[in-house]
Order: sequence, then C-alpha cells, then structure tokens
Amino acid sequence: MIARKLDGQALAETIRGEIAPQVAAFQTRYGRPPGLAIVLVGDNPASEVYVRGKLKSGRAVGFRADLERLPATASLEDLLGLVARLNLNTDIDGILVQAPLPKGLGPDAETRVFDAIAPEKDVDGFTPGNVGRLVQGRPSLVPCTPLGVIELLTREHIAVAGKRACVIGRSDIVGKPMALLLMQRDATVTICHSKTVDLPAVSREADIVVAAIGKPGLVTKEFVKPGATVIDVGMNKVTDPEVAASLFAEGHPRLAKFRENGSVLVGDVHPEVADVAGALTPVPGGVGPMTIAMLMTNTLRAAKARAAGGHVPAGR
Repeated sequence: MIARKLDGQALAETIRGEIAPQVAAFQTRYGRPPGLAIVLVGDNPASEVYVRGKLKSGRAVGFRADLERLPATASLEDLLGLVARLNLNTDIDGILVQAPLPKGLGPDAETRVFDAIAPEKDVDGFTPGNVGRLVQGRPSLVPCTPLGVIELLTREHIAVAGKRACVIGRSDIVGKPMALLLMQRDATVTICHSKTVDLPAVSREADIVVAAIGKPGLVTKEFVKPGATVIDVGMNKVTDPEVAASLFAEGHPRLAKFRENGSVLVGDVHPEVADVAGALTPVPGGVGPMTIAMLMTNTLRAAKARAAGGHVPAGR
C-alpha cells in the first residue's frame, strides 16, 4: 500500500482562488481592502521565512498586508503598545504576532500579548475569548493550523464522524484545538503526549492520526493502523547526518538534497509510514500551506464582520 498524498499546497491555491474575488467585492463595497498586520519581533530566521510567506499570500489575494517590525531589544511594553495601536486602527481587521517571541521579553510574554489582541481581530484564534468559544462548540476565529487540517480532511472527503482519532501533542496552538475540532465533528478523540504509556499502541488504534509533537520521524509504521489517515503537522529542520540517514534510505533524493544543503525539512512522521497509511500529508507541502490559507480565510471573515458592525459569526 502506498499512501494517497494529501496535497495541501494545491488545495491552498484553490482556496486563495476562492478568496480573491470575495476580497475584490469587499473593496468595491467598503472602499478599502481587508487589512492584515503581522508583527515580527527580532530576527529569528525561521520566523522571517514564515512571515514572508504570509505577507506574500495576503497581498496575492488583495489584502492590505502590513509588516510591523520591532527589534529584538524591544520591551514587552513596546510590543503591547504596538498591539494596542493596531487594535484601534480601523483599517486593520486582523492582527498576528509571530511566535516565538524573543526570550528577553519574559516567560509570560506570549500569553500577555495574545490577551491584548482584540478578539475580533485575533486571526490566529489564540485569545481567551476565541478559545472559550471553541471549547463551547460555537467557534468564531479558530487557530489556523487545526482549522486547515479540518478543511483538508473535508475537501479530501475523509470521513471524521464515528472515527477514532489520535492527536499526538497537546499544545494550545495545535493539539488542544485540533482535538476539539475533531470531537465536534463526532470523532472519538484520544490526546497523547510525552507521558502516554505505549504511545505506538494507542496511536495504532486510530483511523486518523495527527502528529504535532515536534520530533523528527517520531511516528513510525508501528504507530499506524493499515489504511489510516496520517496528518503530519511537524516542521523540523534536520542538520544531523545520522538523523537524516535514519529517515531516508541510501539513494533517496531527499538524502542527496540533505548532503548538498546540509539540512532538510522533515515532519514528525517517518517517511516509511507511506507504506502503511491510506492517506498522508507531505512535509513540506501539506499542512503548512493550509495554515496560511486559513489565515487568509480568518482575515476575510474578520473583515466582513467588522465592516458589518457585528461580531465574527460562528465558523468551522
């Protein structure tokens, strides 16, 4: 069995094509485009790449997409002040503060910043109000990565209702909201983590496995029931030759690419899983593009709601 590839890149392009005419109609009606502000603090190389991709996608669909930069030496008060100004800016419908933040801002910086974003502009879906609505089953703005996974499952016609799902990882950004969204679609959900006893056996019971734990190649064939759908949320840069060799057999083109570049981007799922899974997301080109597509979707929804003078209505 060779797993069916769940092509997030192609689907994200389709979604952007659906959004663009809605953005044009919004501008015609309201005299301005939807506005997205992305805040980047410091010079983390990975964050720079992610932000460039988000800005490019936003501008491609017709958004006003602004980059607000602060130096790594900025204080938490500087950052909170910037968020407050963006909350009051009537041309900005969505605010995204790129994580991780510099350690110098303090251990509770991300929590304080997320708390400060106006819920109606919280296109990342991280504010307490939006998280609470998700928990209650009446979501408005939902975290982009788990929302992207649901959109991918839906459009690929992969049944969720009545299925057993295993979410490996319990982060506030992916694991917890992912479990909630699956449960709200009538899956029977197990959340696994570093303390789970016999993780492979638990995962092997699932029809849908979502790996979001940040460990290259952790999910091997023994984690996967034959024919299961496997969603790889991991995005790990491997620079260790031994790790690369453990993931890719001699002669594999990605191993050759690693030797050429000195690094390779891999997920949390071992490539061997393609031999047993029924469907599998690639890394790169799977969940990542869908995350950005859902950021575009959330921003448009937030803009429509603000322009209409109301709250963001319940979404997916």
